[in-house]
Amino acid sequence: MNESSPAVSLAQSSPTVGVFRERDGALEWSGRQETLLIEPWGPDSVRVRARLGGPVLHGLPGALDTERPPAPDAAVKIGNGTAVLVNGSVTAEVDAEGMIRFLDSATGGELLAEERAHFWWPGPRLYTATGNGYHRLEQRFAAHPGEKLYGLGQHQHGLLDQKGIVLDLVQRNAEVSVPVLVSSRGWTMLWNNPAVGRVELAENGTRWVADSARQIDYWITAGTPADGQRRYSAATGRSPMLPEWAAGFWQCKLRYRTQEELLEVAREYKRRGLPLAAIVCDFFHWTHLGEWRFDPAEWPDPAAMVRELSEMGTTLVVSVWPSVSPLSENHPTLEQRGWFIGTEYGPMAHADWPDKEVAEPVQVAFYDATNPEAREFVWSRIRENYLEPYGIKAFWLDACEPELKPGFAGNHRYHAGPGLEVANLYPRENARAFHEGLTAAGEETITLNRSAWAGSQRHGAALWSGDIGTDFATLRRQIAAGLNTALSGIPWWNTDIGGFHGGDPGDPAYREVMVRWFQFGAFSPLMRLHGFRDPAMPLGPDMTGGPNEVWSYGEEAGAILEEYVRLRERLRPYVLEQMRAAHTEGLPVMRPLFLDFPDDARAWDIADSYLFGPDVLVAPVLEAGARERAVYLPAGARWTDAWTGEEYAGGTEVTVAAPLERIPLFLRDGAELPLRAR
Repeated sequence: MNESSPAVSLAQSSPTVGVFRERDGALEWSGRQETLLIEPWGPDSVRVRARLGGPVLHGLPGALDTERPPAPDAAVKIGNGTAVLVNGSVTAEVDAEGMIRFLDSATGGELLAEERAHFWWPGPRLYTATGNGYHRLEQRFAAHPGEKLYGLGQHQHGLLDQKGIVLDLVQRNAEVSVPVLVSSRGWTMLWNNPAVGRVELAENGTRWVADSARQIDYWITAGTPADGQRRYSAATGRSPMLPEWAAGFWQCKLRYRTQEELLEVAREYKRRGLPLAAIVCDFFHWTHLGEWRFDPAEWPDPAAMVRELSEMGTTLVVSVWPSVSPLSENHPTLEQRGWFIGTEYGPMAHADWPDKEVAEPVQVAFYDATNPEAREFVWSRIRENYLEPYGIKAFWLDACEPELKPGFAGNHRYHAGPGLEVANLYPRENARAFHEGLTAAGEETITLNRSAWAGSQRHGAALWSGDIGTDFATLRRQIAAGLNTALSGIPWWNTDIGGFHGGDPGDPAYREVMVRWFQFGAFSPLMRLHGFRDPAMPLGPDMTGGPNEVWSYGEEAGAILEEYVRLRERLRPYVLEQMRAAHTEGLPVMRPLFLDFPDDARAWDIADSYLFGPDVLVAPVLEAGARERAVYLPAGARWTDAWTGEEYAGGTEVTVAAPLERIPLFLRDGAELPLRAR
């Protein structure tokens, strides 16, 4: 496609405002030094780009492929003072002044429309110069009474419907920016801009802001939320098929300090007859930060360790950080070749961090994951130090926001562009390094990531909810966090079961939190036990946390945890079936009720329960001491209590027993799953 080709047709919309052109199946409007390009972008979807001071730019960093995907049903019509682009279920209508409305093609009803900030100035698109062709960009849309808005990645505010919030578009530990928005009015939208900024979902309008970028760029599709997930994942890339082992139970803690300590935990799972899919070798296993290899003093025979784990049916997952100590053998190469994140002012150091063989923290730098040569170099070290000698092919990509201190994006310079324009890309590109390397080696991909951006899923990135608290209030917030992540195109998601910061395994109150969280974890896309348990130690190479295995929580709680490990193993075929749907259709495993029941108005408000695949409704217990809970069952199906066999009609709220050993579960329309041991 040549988008700079001569106009196919030309019409004057107004002698004082702008001009419409059709360009190779796309609609262009230009006026007042602004160019607006509206393109069909896959079935039922439209991409909009707008720039002040010249034609739109192609090939800027984003989540969409550079080549326009086919849209055989698209058509452009230019009239007297207006123009439309129709692409299946969505129509973009543009007036003489370049204002856009998106309509449902079948009904003509308005889905989303640009709105002026003021009748005189500015219009819906505002460009405030920041220098050298960059602008602070604003894109405004009208608000609608009763509209509900979902997605935007993973956040800890606890809200499922995010109408009314202001949200920073920036990556932070436990706050993950994926700028995808799903509306109850029948549209899904990607703000295709990795710039630092914010989104405001106010009662008097919606505003997207990029602090410094070159042009506005977004994508929109019409249809139900499930339609939106299918089309969004097709546009940005679907997840690969989850490796079969990863659907089981993962064990980790902060941290196993030696090879023998880690192996003894795995052996104990084996002695107890508990299936263990994975165990994690966490940070500080390395010689120096950024050398990406085992310290032989603590891990003397990784080959024997991997072999023994494999014989037990357990995969080793290894922590890899993107930061590099000046003591690392790789630091000179990365610095001399320009493969670190650059700085506009000050030294090329982005954080302080403890390392081995020094008493005080050192100034570390982060490799530039947006640079393909830097990615190739880092992968070469991973390949030579983990994959080739030991067969290790599963990695935990921690601190990949990246965890810069201070996190001032304006001082950072990436291969892909200035920090303010591209910083949110980093976690996706870091996962890409491992995905491309593993794929080239003929291996399956899964990486566990603390951050993500639009399209991370196509690189085999699983997201977890970061370093969070350890109480019931935090557990409740994870439901909304996981569901909004699912609606942001990332089907592989999990939490640190039990939370991260603290938790005393000997405290009865915390044991109850752990049991209820563990039950939720068994019905999460990935099930992984982790945490920095009491008693804690200061940050450093010698640190570890308290015990965090299923037998660490006393006889009563431990027996319940063991049963849910076994339940997860029985569910593994069902989990893999849902992962297949994520891979082939883009449908998430963990789903808000309205994804399957969009015609049930109440389903759009339920933030404390969810569907696990299409067949199971999960209602975690989220309060201390609770031994029953109320559950809403969506209309349009019949529901069976998985524990008692009692049947209920949809569209009703029921209160069911929830003793400590039981998480309320309901099976849809007679579905049969091996929830009970036989």
